[in-house]
Amino acid sequence: MQQDASHAGNIVLIRGATLWLLMALVLAWCMVGLNFGLPPLKVMFSGKFTRLLQAHVDFLLMSSLIFGFYAAKVPLPWHVRWAMVIGAFTNSSLFLLMAVFPILDSPAPPAGLVAQLFQIYLLASITTTSYGFGKGSVIVLRSTFRPRA
Repeated sequence: MQQDASHAGNIVLIRGATLWLLMALVLAWCMVGLNFGLPPLKVMFSGKFTRLLQAHVDFLLMSSLIFGFYAAKVPLPWHVRWAMVIGAFTNSSLFLLMAVFPILDSPAPPAGLVAQLFQIYLLASITTTSYGFGKGSVIVLRSTFRPRA
């Protein structure tokens, strides 16, 4: 598929935002199913309902942020675009993991490899998300100070 110049090179942003919006819709239907007491969903999401709600809202929020960057039509470097899209997913998925695996959401996290992997994932997610949206914000802000041709 050829890339249209109207995307300002940011096609990965619109694709990522639409995928994460679809994920939010799937989670919304999962919450509806949980409220109806569907047994498979109760087994799958054995953690706190609020964590599932947080994942849903975070996917919506991240999609909105990415849609906003896309709408600005400011060309962003590939690493910033990918950091936004990947960070948006990993950040939102942290809540989803806690909804699926309640042991990750306990006041005293479990010891061992699982806890270490979750902590690494958490830190990598926060770093990636902060880099993508932080660097993107600086680039868009700087673009507002350039004289127009």
